[in-house]
Amino acid sequence: MNSISITGAFIITLSLLSYGIGSISLQRFKMVSPGVLWFLTLGVVLDIVATIFMIVGAKNPGFTLHGFLGYSALLVMLIDVIFIWRIYYRENINALVGKKLLLYSKIAYGWWIVAYITGSLLIIWR
Repeated sequence: MNSISITGAFIITLSLLSYGIGSISLQRFKMVSPGVLWFLTLGVVLDIVATIFMIVGAKNPGFTLHGFLGYSALLVMLIDVIFIWRIYYRENINALVGKKLLLYSKIAYGWWIVAYITGSLLIIWR
């Protein structure tokens, strides 16, 4: 791996931590708190930055299974964060989150974990 891809891998791990903290907090407390907003938003921003680093550092930037998983997970996470920010703007801080959005958030986090693990396994198996 070149230094650009290594930097991307480091940033994606920070994204995993941030989005994970926000997602687990959302599931635990079932409300939109400042911490949930901050961690989820930071997780998505870091994921976007890491994706750019990995695209630039890739030897063959063609469309791959891991690329599809990563791009789709990023899209699902972005939609999740948009929904959560909409709740915040409508109902203000500490608004309760409905069961459907909690389920969607679980699916988004799970899909992102699958993409993360797939990327890690591809690096290990090289």
